[in-house]
Amino acid sequence: MRTRRKQPDVPAPDSPWSEIVPGLWMGGHEFRGRSGQLEFAVVRDEFDLVQTLLRLPGHGPDPGVEHHVWPIPDGPLDGTQLAGVIRLAEAACEAVDAGRRVLVRCYHGYNRSGLVVAHALVRRNHSAEQAIRLIRSRRSPWALHNELFVDYLRAGLSTARLLEELAE
Repeated sequence: MRTRRKQPDVPAPDSPWSEIVPGLWMGGHEFRGRSGQLEFAVVRDEFDLVQTLLRLPGHGPDPGVEHHVWPIPDGPLDGTQLAGVIRLAEAACEAVDAGRRVLVRCYHGYNRSGLVVAHALVRRNHSAEQAIRLIRSRRSPWALHNELFVDYLRAGLSTARLLEELAE
């Protein structure tokens, strides 16, 4: 399974993670540091819950930090994968409501993490468009550049999941 496409035209983010709304962060495994060089984003104990959509060894979090791993591709998702995204967004909302700091991460912190965070925002009464704009303003204009994921959000993940399951 291919989990990340090489996209040389998409720049690495300037920070390992960004706070989208209080308590809810999105980020990645690689970012461009102050020197301009690529650096690894290693999570230690900065967050109470880390949700990982692409797992790379050595990137944390520390033992004792709650860690949910649900590897998905940065491309078409099947019904089971979309159900997992919905569950992660629900868990992120519950954790933030409990006053916990949540990081949702993928490779650069643009698409897969954006899908989960945007769905969490939709669950919190943002429209899909508001969620997409907020994520792009707080993380990067490159966030959610995967148009398929934007289509999923505009249709609603539950609807997209049903359509994918019918197609299977």
